[in-house]
Amino acid sequence: MRPRRLQDFEGAWSFTREVAEADGCRATVTGRAVWVRDSAGLAYTETGEMRIEGHVPMQVERRYSWDSDLAVSFEDGRFFHHVPPEGGETAHWCDPDQYDGIYDFDNWPEFSVTWRVRGPRKDYRMVTCYRPEDE
Repeated sequence: MRPRRLQDFEGAWSFTREVAEADGCRATVTGRAVWVRDSAGLAYTETGEMRIEGHVPMQVERRYSWDSDLAVSFEDGRFFHHVPPEGGETAHWCDPDQYDGIYDFDNWPEFSVTWRVRGPRKDYRMVTCYRPEDE
């Protein structure tokens, strides 16, 4: 498998996300992620619906910027993490919580991202699976 490049992500993808909190609370998100070329690389926007048992479904949205070296930044420009081109581990310290991520490209063009978040404010595991919409 060749390493992933920025242009590999360009386009529209469907995604599913499972979030498991340490206290047993679970949430699911289904939605759409779109990577669109801009002056810095790719602008990432995801929209979806989050469902938590016992609650009314809610609309969610997040935005990131992806640079040519697969550096991901938050919408406000702060650095988030690097995507490992061949898949594997990445991390982000968001004081006081630690985010440890794993990108899995083994079934490309489908791929997944798993985040394990631990700290005094957060304790959860989040798995997001992406699939190109044109498949």
